[in-house]
Amino acid sequence: MDPLFWPSETNTFRRFTPESLAAIEERIANKKKKEQAKVKEKNKEQEVEDKLTPQLDLKICKTLPSLYGDIPEELVGEPLEDFDPYYSDHKTFMVLNKRRTIFRFTATHALLIFGPFNPVRKKAIKILIHS
Repeated sequence: MDPLFWPSETNTFRRFTPESLAAIEERIANKKKKEQAKVKEKNKEQEVEDKLTPQLDLKICKTLPSLYGDIPEELVGEPLEDFDPYYSDHKTFMVLNKRRTIFRFTATHALLIFGPFNPVRKKAIKILIHS
């Protein structure tokens, strides 16, 4: 098989960082600007857009397909950038447990106190996903 068609482990699993969150917020802002520009232009012909939908094999509580490779031990239970292109402009991150089960969490503040990088929230997530 051609290795270009298979994602490599180094490219697949990336930690969710403040820079990742900033990039998501930038994509959201760009999307809003495009939507506002479309509303202003509003042509007589309405174009049908291809709307992204979540990938079925990357749903919550499903096992991560083997296509993505093995999870490095240090990334088990850690927030990761989402693989699914549908979530590229949603404030979410995913966490995988040892059994490769997918969990998805919001990157907004929990209880208006705990941000996505708060140590208390990270421990709570690890407890939640533990099998």
